[in-house]
Amino acid sequence: MIRVLIADDQGMVRTGFTVFLSSQPDIEVVGEAANGQEAVERVAELKPDVVLMDVRMPVMDGLEATRRLMAAGEAKVLILTTFDLDDYVYEALRAGASGFLLKDASAAQLAEAVRVVAAGEALIAPAVTKRLIHEFARLGGPRAPSVKRLAELTERETEVLTLIAQGLSNLEIAERLVVAEQTVKTHVGRVLTKLDLRDRAQAIVYAYETGLVRPGE
Repeated sequence: MIRVLIADDQGMVRTGFTVFLSSQPDIEVVGEAANGQEAVERVAELKPDVVLMDVRMPVMDGLEATRRLMAAGEAKVLILTTFDLDDYVYEALRAGASGFLLKDASAAQLAEAVRVVAAGEALIAPAVTKRLIHEFARLGGPRAPSVKRLAELTERETEVLTLIAQGLSNLEIAERLVVAEQTVKTHVGRVLTKLDLRDRAQAIVYAYETGLVRPGE
């Protein structure tokens, strides 16, 4: 069973998501939180696998709560967002979020998102990747001066990381490189291990911050 905690200051949202997820045979909603501080406390108490985290909450927002959870090594975080309102994609990824989910997602999309993040994958839709790239363009230039760990990658692994940062899926990368999708998965796993990155979301941030990929390329 995948244990889930829902953190949102709107009771109707929490109730709706709980009803959706509780109908799934492999997902259990173990608790709810109405703000970031409560989310951090409930995670320490309940030990969920995945936290559905709203960004805009009182007391402590979702970004700070995510930072604290990541620092403590507790749970994976799936950010709940409305892209027309929230400009937190970049900061949420830097905070350690594993992906994003629109609040108007269907029940099937919600359940699948939880499964993807619980399995250690990153959930980043093309629209999110584009928004992230725009944010890097706005900030301008690499933010991390050291590229030492990049030298540990093979030429093929560097190529795969570059394509990940451009928002391509494993299947799209396989088609681009004319290799099997499983081969790409193996390369992705090695990239994450060598660079000590948790998931695809962190890989995208790393690629841009080291200057391996630049907006517009």
